[in-house]
Amino acid sequence: MSELSFNKVDVQLDIEQSSRPSLSYWQDAWRRLCANKRAMWSLYTLIFMFLFAFLGPQIYRVDPADQNRDWVSKPPWASSSTFQLQLSVWPGVQGQLPNANESHTAPKAIELHGTATTQSVRLSWDAIPNATNYRIYRNVFPAEEGRPLGLPLWTTKGQLAVSFEDILDLTARTYWYTIVPIDASGSEMSRGTTKEVEVLFVQDAVRQNLIPDDVEVIELEAGAVPFYPLGTDYLGRDMLARLMKGAEISLLIGIIAPLFFVIGGVIYGSISGFFGGVVDNVMMRFADFVIALPFLLFMILFRFVFDIQSGESGIIAMVIALIVLSWPGTARLVRGEILKIREQGYVEASRLLGTGTGRLIMRHMIPNTLGVVLVTFTFAVPSTIFTEAFLSFIGMGVVPPTPSWGSMCNDGIRTMEITPHELLFPALFISVTVLAFNLLGDGLRDALDARMRATE
Repeated sequence: MSELSFNKVDVQLDIEQSSRPSLSYWQDAWRRLCANKRAMWSLYTLIFMFLFAFLGPQIYRVDPADQNRDWVSKPPWASSSTFQLQLSVWPGVQGQLPNANESHTAPKAIELHGTATTQSVRLSWDAIPNATNYRIYRNVFPAEEGRPLGLPLWTTKGQLAVSFEDILDLTARTYWYTIVPIDASGSEMSRGTTKEVEVLFVQDAVRQNLIPDDVEVIELEAGAVPFYPLGTDYLGRDMLARLMKGAEISLLIGIIAPLFFVIGGVIYGSISGFFGGVVDNVMMRFADFVIALPFLLFMILFRFVFDIQSGESGIIAMVIALIVLSWPGTARLVRGEILKIREQGYVEASRLLGTGTGRLIMRHMIPNTLGVVLVTFTFAVPSTIFTEAFLSFIGMGVVPPTPSWGSMCNDGIRTMEITPHELLFPALFISVTVLAFNLLGDGLRDALDARMRATE
């Protein structure tokens, strides 16, 4: 032992620093979350989505149910005409009963009524023997043998319904319209008859004096041309207003259903983990049984129980099905946490002090599982939004005219080939929202992981 062994060591306090500030568990979790750029951008995106859904309609005051039949399926990049035709409602043409001795299976000719403009194309044809209705196709290519007839626009009802008015996203170009008769079995009787139609802009038809004298031409003043930032749908409704309303419904369902089944799962898992033994075994086997139940089958069952007919909204049945069948995942996670927490010293001390079971679970155990619960809830929300979109897409959730992102996708897929914006925008909102929730969930999971804090 040297003579310096018991000498006083001078500590320079002016250069001594703490390795990091003293933070609580939640303060440290927030600091970690803020350091995760992907999670923060996801949080900003979700804040925008909620403002878009709940504050947007207060700023952009357009009724999502209002229809403009002169602006049907117009994408946001469509050119606006400064002229409009004051068209009256076309009653159509009532056909005459064909001669029973005739044997032709296609219209002899297709007649164009008026001038074909980007506002309207009106067609009629002669009735066909043994036809029950007619299907109208539109193509941007000649309907040659062996090639598709194009987009099916409409199917008329009745043998004598021999007219059709096309107002679906018309542009100044050449179209080929084909009329195909359909028999009583629903089969097409032939490839039908095709007519080539040259469609003009309204202003071009006006300049060429092609508008009949009995049709009033309106010249729109500057600023009077309708403005739709994201275009219109197949009924001429504003896409932006419908996306806002759809966001409100989708996010409400995506928040409310997970809130209930996560709370139920927390309570169920806490009781199971606290008591353990036979109680835990029985409760977890029941949870396994619920997990094995097919969701779609129970969704159909709930629609039957609530007497929801085809075409009626199934929001209530969908929310109940989600709550009843989605809680076991949360229950299993919370049970695992409770099994660890109940062996901690402060729990044993609380028992010795006479704390009741209910207070012990609610006051000392559940608060210590909030990290896991919060992450579970964050991942449950996008799953619920996607489920709602899927059910609405197949007609079992939100149904028209009430908009949701899923029902808007269902509407948009019908005209996807010619007006992709009707499907693109709601699908984009679903994808961005689900991705943002998932990235935020990943960030929360990392921020709340105590093991990562211990490694620093």
